Amino acid sequence: MSPAPQVRPVAPGDLERIAALHTAARVAYLRGRVPDAPFDAPAEYARRRDAWARLLHRDRAPTLCAVRHGTVLGVASYLPHTSTLREHAPDTGPARTVELHQLHVDPAHWGTGVGRALHAACLHAWRAAGFSRAVLDVLWHNRRARAFYDRLGWRPDPDRRPAPDATHLALTLPLAPPEQPPAPAAS
Repeated sequence: MSPAPQVRPVAPGDLERIAALHTAARVAYLRGRVPDAPFDAPAEYARRRDAWARLLHRDRAPTLCAVRHGTVLGVASYLPHTSTLREHAPDTGPARTVELHQLHVDPAHWGTGVGRALHAACLHAWRAAGFSRAVLDVLWHNRRARAFYDRLGWRPDPDRRPAPDATHLALTLPLAPPEQPPAPAAS
């Protein structure tokens, strides 16, 4: 059994590995849908690398990576929403929403706890920052990812419409504050 991965903020030297594992994950989950597409071509890798380079330079896009034995095995990035996505009751104020923008695990490490460790670290950060709900979009045909999010409590978001081309499913997760220990009984 592999040790639990360490989750830490991304470092500048992680970019190449992140681009490689994201490219490998895309190949794994898209190959069955479009078998002849060149998802692992150098141009695709360069596109992933450029996108991650831009994302990692954004101040408002915290990014975490999961590492085991010095190797980056997964990555997650999230973005706070600047506007509320749903109506709110007058006494509660607007829902503070965060978007899980990216979560990718090297396919060789699927099912080993890497994705769960990244998700748990995100939940911790979101709750500490005071977010009340999280949202994400997942490719409709990516059944593995949809099952992963379902097991973690994500549900279809009634406040967001499906993509016009029906390729993505919008999911949401309420973020209850962490449970507080019970107060000591009065004597």
